Amino acid sequence: MTSTNSQSSRFPYDRHRGPHPGIVAVIYVLLFIAGLVSFGVLSNGAEFPRPFGALEKAQQTFLQFTYAIRINAFFQFACAIPLGIFAAAVTSRLRFLGVNVTGVSIAFFGGMGASLLFMLSGLCSWVLSQPGIADDLNVTHAIQLLGFGCGGVGTIATFGLLMAGISVPCLFGGYTPKWLAWLGIILAVLAELSTLSLIIPQAVWLLPIVRFPSCIWMIGTGFTLLKKLPEPLTAKQ
Repeated sequence: MTSTNSQSSRFPYDRHRGPHPGIVAVIYVLLFIAGLVSFGVLSNGAEFPRPFGALEKAQQTFLQFTYAIRINAFFQFACAIPLGIFAAAVTSRLRFLGVNVTGVSIAFFGGMGASLLFMLSGLCSWVLSQPGIADDLNVTHAIQLLGFGCGGVGTIATFGLLMAGISVPCLFGGYTPKWLAWLGIILAVLAELSTLSLIIPQAVWLLPIVRFPSCIWMIGTGFTLLKKLPEPLTAKQ
């Protein structure tokens, strides 16, 4: 009787309650795409300034397409919010399912870190869109590099921790399809290798290789992650 009451107080619901991680992931992806498309449309197809490209060309883009940069910064900041909510939702669901391993805490840390760094990257772009900031080449380049470090290497590396922390327990526990868990693990490894771009500029190509497939992982994990308690545990109640 005591055991039953204990279980009832510990698990007041038979399924996880909270934001649907699949829907949150879709919102994140849509906002991210909106940022890319809006810049392309508002800049008449101009290339987004690259941190390791010609400084004068990057400065000219910031000066010529200020509004495009500002709108892109808005969407970048905005999509960081559902990213953080997604991390909170999936880690909460795994704990609800009884997954009490360090990986879940690592995933939460990675998700919050990725969200905050993505926000900071968006704010860097917003700063560059303000009058007079891009007039100074050195200031422009410094803020651009900070934005790249936060939104590129920083976001991807911490996002890799989120994918690894979720995918490993899902692989062994069967909480998501195995192919999806393996995808997350592979992308997580590539995400951590992308930190080499801080010392080897050629490794920067690992960033888009991780970023775009990770959207598939997010949506897939969000919609397939179990929300009910495992049957053996339910039966004991």
